[in-house]
Amino acid sequence: MALSKSYEQVLHYHETTKHFPHRAAKSLGYMDWANQPNPFRFFKDSPVVRLPFIKKDIPKPHQNLFHREGNDPQPYSLKLVAAIAELSLALSAWKKVSGSKWSLRINPSSGNLHPTESYWLLPETESMPEGIYHYDPFSHGMVSRIQYDTSIQALVKEAYGSDGFFVLLSSIFIRESWKYGERAYRYCNHDVGHALAALSFAANLQGWQATCLNETDDQSLHKMLGLDRIQQPKGEVEAADVICWLHPNGSQCLSKTVPETIINVLAQSEIIGVPEPLAKETHPWPIIEEIDEACEKPKTAPSPIFYPQFESLPLPESSLSAPFIIRQRRSGVSFNPNQSKLSKSHFLGMLNATFPRKDLAPFDLELGPPQIHPFIFVHQVTGLEPGLYAYLRNPAVQPELKQETKVEFQWKRVDPQAPLYLLAPGDFRETAAELSCKQDIAGESAFSLGMIASFKHQLQKHPYRYKHLFWECGIIGQVLYLQAEAYGQRATGIGCFFDDVMHEVCGFKDNRFQALYHFTIGAPTEDTRISTLKPYFHLAELNDSVK
Repeated sequence: MALSKSYEQVLHYHETTKHFPHRAAKSLGYMDWANQPNPFRFFKDSPVVRLPFIKKDIPKPHQNLFHREGNDPQPYSLKLVAAIAELSLALSAWKKVSGSKWSLRINPSSGNLHPTESYWLLPETESMPEGIYHYDPFSHGMVSRIQYDTSIQALVKEAYGSDGFFVLLSSIFIRESWKYGERAYRYCNHDVGHALAALSFAANLQGWQATCLNETDDQSLHKMLGLDRIQQPKGEVEAADVICWLHPNGSQCLSKTVPETIINVLAQSEIIGVPEPLAKETHPWPIIEEIDEACEKPKTAPSPIFYPQFESLPLPESSLSAPFIIRQRRSGVSFNPNQSKLSKSHFLGMLNATFPRKDLAPFDLELGPPQIHPFIFVHQVTGLEPGLYAYLRNPAVQPELKQETKVEFQWKRVDPQAPLYLLAPGDFRETAAELSCKQDIAGESAFSLGMIASFKHQLQKHPYRYKHLFWECGIIGQVLYLQAEAYGQRATGIGCFFDDVMHEVCGFKDNRFQALYHFTIGAPTEDTRISTLKPYFHLAELNDSVK
């Protein structure tokens, strides 16, 4: 079989950006603080509409994050748009220590660098005309980017069968490459997955559903946002990633692509304002632009969405409400190994929420069939012996995984209600820490894991799915973040790990399967030197400075 140039570029990038104990992937090797990119995107000469804040969260049960029953659709309005944005992509807090302040967001990001931007194609509301808006999390506002003379709402309803609106996500690579160098493309796509899941959860709490229009090609997304027409600041490439259709729960999404008629209206409309530079100087990483070009998605034919058949396992209840869990999510920095313990029911509840099922958020985003399977180092879970386990999000993959992993693995099913298999009993705390770039947090947790992707066979045919694998990892990560908070623990994603060392632990000898993301969950230790400020305390300061 002749391999495509794009597939060869994907393999080259993936191998080049692996970490090894003796060599890390290429980066600057130091923190260029003078040129740290601004985590917020601002536009010159673009009007901003401030969004209303949720006055009081409705204390919906934790399970309402996932289940659609009990989440009645709210009518379309500016209030609805604002609520979805606030519970998905807005600020969650500010941290302060020794005169320094930095913001945190609802959606996680590698290194808290936030390469992901969002654009909202909105029908007319009581305060805004129809158009494309950039969501600014700093001001919790919608920044006008494109307004068009010809309404597209009739075209939209004809194409999708219901009222709704679009959200597009894009990535600015320099925000991650500033710190992580060539490996940054991986992390940018993790963050797209985090944002997709955050949108799905926030929309669901308002009685709406997010569906990925996964037949659309990347060039169409660039045209819709005008990225092919605007002068982007030098070295600050912004690439469109994915478009979602947001529609009321219970309504169908009749099409998974954007009609040419809508694309043409947007592509011919005037762009409002220009993006301001994020940094004074940027360091070029040509390999990132090369891999992004290799992963450019063409328009694809309709394909059926596959959901593995497996008995549903009810999630253990949490005393915390769904909105509270979303708002308090943080990334753990260090864990207390004496308190990092979980019950078997909570452990299985975390994993169960990552199993894709129809009409359950966030995996009914409909990206495609599940390709990611956690290999889990269980350290301290009551009712399970310590060891290495595999959780198969598509149980049909077991024969192939069994063939490709170590012959001595037991593949012992440990619970009739979960596709969880014990591979090797034992104490893997030192192993988990060692292969996660020697980070103790991976061994001092209740459990840690590596997300293993079905890699070679699908990418040979569809190289663009390379980034989709990272999106799926990010979606799983966001589920684990929220489930950890629900059950009194804390999670953190680990992008720094020794790829091939993990493969050796599993027994993989080629690239049929590859590790793409690591994760760990335990009891956090708090740094008492750091104080927490409200997420939008700064707006009062801005208003005072204007007066």
